[in-house]
Amino acid sequence: MLNIKLIYKIIVFKYKLFSKRFFNQPVKIIIGASGTKQKNWVSSDINLLNLLKPSLWKAYFKDCSIDALLAEHVWEHLSSEESIIAAKTCFYFLKRGGYIRIAVPDGLHPDNDYIEWVKPGGIGAGSEDHKVLYTYKTLKEIFESAGFKVNLLEYFDETKQFHFNDWQPEDGMIERSKRFDSRNIETPLKYTSIILDAIKT
Repeated sequence: MLNIKLIYKIIVFKYKLFSKRFFNQPVKIIIGASGTKQKNWVSSDINLLNLLKPSLWKAYFKDCSIDALLAEHVWEHLSSEESIIAAKTCFYFLKRGGYIRIAVPDGLHPDNDYIEWVKPGGIGAGSEDHKVLYTYKTLKEIFESAGFKVNLLEYFDETKQFHFNDWQPEDGMIERSKRFDSRNIETPLKYTSIILDAIKT
């Protein structure tokens, strides 16, 4: 039986989606929001939208009906096989021209303390549930295999060089990034993520 809190979440989520559609506004969804909110975005969590159960998404969306998705530090909690299922789920429900912005811990980050913090079974908060430590190449391949065109926005490469392509926070704010993570104020690039936009062309 559904509990009262979940019923309330479902009602609020459906109301926000109805409002977006009624006022003909873009449908932009945060996946795994964990209580975070962004202007013009609708937050969700796994009990509303499970990336591995696309059939449950049909309670809220028609196929090809979402304008944008955002997932900050979600994909590392999926296995390699699950990550492909999740990418295909997003591809199915996004409109043509829609996108998902992804951020995950960067497996090529040059700071060993960072790697110890974010690796599967690492010492950082939540890392006990991390299943994959991505590089820009392995993350890019996941979304290309699902049919997306990928634009890399932030990442370290194999030579430990940091790459940055300008992106706008209103298109999906990533807190754990070069510009917006407070840990980078005193030590530049102390905490960054692989960030990419995967576009359904």
